Amino acid sequence: MEDFNLVSLIYLGIIIVLIGLTAVSFTYFIRRILVNSSEKNNQLSEMGKKLDQIIDLLEKDSDSR
Repeated sequence: MEDFNLVSLIYLGIIIVLIGLTAVSFTYFIRRILVNSSEKNNQLSEMGKKLDQIIDLLEKDSDSR
């Protein structure tokens, strides 16, 4: 009977650890997605500003001709 309780406690401990690891992994996964999304938005914003500058320069060039 004691062996059964010990084995049950070991399995229960393993399950609890696995659930904890799953929660931590999921949290880091979501966090990484949010960080990448933020960086991508910043890059797109910078690219848009540079394209606006190029368009302005092209318009000035065409006006001066």
